[in-house]
Amino acid sequence: MRMCVGFERIGGVLDSHPTLVTDCPDLLLSELTISDADCYFSVLDHNRDHLSRFGDYQQEKSATLDWVIDYFTNPPDNNIRYGLRLDRKLVGRVDLNPVAPPRYTIGYWLDRNHTGRGYATIACSAAIEYARTALGATDIFAGVGHGNDDSARVLQRLGFQPIAEFASYRRYHLGVSPV
Repeated sequence: MRMCVGFERIGGVLDSHPTLVTDCPDLLLSELTISDADCYFSVLDHNRDHLSRFGDYQQEKSATLDWVIDYFTNPPDNNIRYGLRLDRKLVGRVDLNPVAPPRYTIGYWLDRNHTGRGYATIACSAAIEYARTALGATDIFAGVGHGNDDSARVLQRLGFQPIAEFASYRRYHLGVSPV
């Protein structure tokens, strides 16, 4: 796997959403943009099976570099896309999806070599705090595919509660108080 660092946007100078500092000094969240396409593709390529093992991320499983470039050039949604940067290296992603503001959904994934260390919990906590304080979020929802117990534990550590069961996933909710 290529080592992609190239992260020089601390402070959000080039981003429409600020870089988020986390409780882990080496872990930052910075908005993913077209300039991240090569690194993002490299991380996706390294994690195809890891990301799709519970039936989700099917587009990412078959992604090409051209697909990634098109995705960042012409996003199909209004998500706020954050890259997780550990020691400036892209290791995952957290999205805030403005489904019906002040209600948002959160989605996340982490490189398979960086799971089990609390990074997803720390990153999601920072994204939720941003949604609460800067975006006025009152509710955050998430869906977790059946069998993805690690992801469900991330949500539980963050205070989410299961609220609905579907054929392929469970929906979770977190009520937050906007500032």
